[in-house]
Amino acid sequence: MIVAACAFAAVPVHAQSEIQQRLRHRVEAGLVTESFDVMDERIFARETLRRLYPGRDFEPLWVSEDGLSAQAKAFIEWLETEPARNGLRPEHYHLEAIESIDGDRMGELVDLELALSDSFLILGSHFLAGRLNPETLNSEWIANRRHRDLVPVLEAIGTGADPGALLEELLPRHPEYQQLATRLTELRRIRDNGGWPEIDAGPTLRPGDSDPRIEQLRGRLRLSGDLIGDGAAGQVYDEALEAAVIRFQSRHGLTADGLVGRATLAALNVPIQQRINQIIVNLERWRWLPESLGERYVIVNIAGFRLDVVEQGDSVMSMRVVVGRPFRRTPVFSDNIRYLVLNPSWEVPSRIAIQDKLPLIRQYPDYLAEQGYDLLEGWGSDERRVDPASIDWSTMSGQSFRYRLRQRPGELNALGRVKFMFPNQFSVYLHDTPARELFGEDVRAFSSGCIRLHEPLALAELLLRDNPRWTAEAIERAVAEGREQTVTLPRPIPVHLLYWTVWVDPDGVLQFRDDIYERDVPVLRELREDPPT
Repeated sequence: MIVAACAFAAVPVHAQSEIQQRLRHRVEAGLVTESFDVMDERIFARETLRRLYPGRDFEPLWVSEDGLSAQAKAFIEWLETEPARNGLRPEHYHLEAIESIDGDRMGELVDLELALSDSFLILGSHFLAGRLNPETLNSEWIANRRHRDLVPVLEAIGTGADPGALLEELLPRHPEYQQLATRLTELRRIRDNGGWPEIDAGPTLRPGDSDPRIEQLRGRLRLSGDLIGDGAAGQVYDEALEAAVIRFQSRHGLTADGLVGRATLAALNVPIQQRINQIIVNLERWRWLPESLGERYVIVNIAGFRLDVVEQGDSVMSMRVVVGRPFRRTPVFSDNIRYLVLNPSWEVPSRIAIQDKLPLIRQYPDYLAEQGYDLLEGWGSDERRVDPASIDWSTMSGQSFRYRLRQRPGELNALGRVKFMFPNQFSVYLHDTPARELFGEDVRAFSSGCIRLHEPLALAELLLRDNPRWTAEAIERAVAEGREQTVTLPRPIPVHLLYWTVWVDPDGVLQFRDDIYERDVPVLRELREDPPT
């Protein structure tokens, strides 16, 4: 604090106006007191304000001795609506305090100056990198957020720049973010007009049925945009309504069979506020992402059970995936796929070996031999195979299990014919699987954390297309040989494991999915929390 006070002392105080001197006193006092408050609200950007105002000789940005500037008035008006459009709460950015200050006295003008600057800086940081730090909410979530010095952005106010436009430039530039924000506004409009009706419980509704609930169903689907046009009225389940139900089911990850059974009815009856909350949470998640995902990248939506390869903003490949079970959740992070392994062996993680495999070995003495596992001790040059028959498995416990399991390449191998590697702290990767039947399920959370691919060889062909040696035919021949081999990609490709429970797809359709890992709840709770007082 002594250094800061000395730095301030160098400012030629005698040349300052009264408002500059008052602002200097308030900033200096805020640095040496335990809290820096305006109208009983904490100023959060203390260090940034400490850099800002001395550097401009305490010349205010928002006020003068005549009162609020036109830019300040425009910013206050913008603050009343635009944070909410992005899923944030205006009251978290000093709005009530700002609007409660008259600004008739010099001290009030200084309060307004500081509150407006703090509001701009904090909102700017939230637009830029999100209001929350996901890594404090979930250890399985590694963010790669954007960073920028906001002082020059704020100082642009002094050159006449529009405050709202400056802040909006900090929002994610991804079109999907803007589309999702637009849908938030649309759903709020429906909510404010009364929301959508709840459909009464009853037996499954089928095309051709006549039922009083059909009118409720038709009204519900018309409000959500699934039933297009005015359509028919009445209590008969007609073709237009069937098409609307199928459309609704498809965008909620349900079996698109046109039957309104228990699962579809439950999705239809999710309150509109809950859907609004989902969008708010996922807008925040977009703000945790880097400026660019890459010109060419792989993206896995864990909650959507889908992988896409994106090139120049367009999906060039899409496939179903299987992700981790709720108690072995697939983590969220970004990395680079560097190589793939054809006919991989599987080094079984110790946790899986003890929790999953050891009970099977105890129960079935021939399990290891039948499934192609080697029982190993040691590493590297000290590695040796152990005869499973030499072990008394009935006395083996998790604590005494000192061995390793490695599954040899082959039809039974859990990794299938190929795995895609991006070495990471979670030891997860993309891979093939012999359990093909799982891709027919709507909810595909069956793995131990890694991502199983529906069309792994097609992905291998796409990622290796720049290497003339690895044509589709060459990949098939190599797989047929059954020999394990590593293939380095011509250039690493970014891979993003993300968790969207709502998004707008390339066709402009709003998609919702269940929160399989219950990750939405803590984010929403923290977004609702008031700032510390």
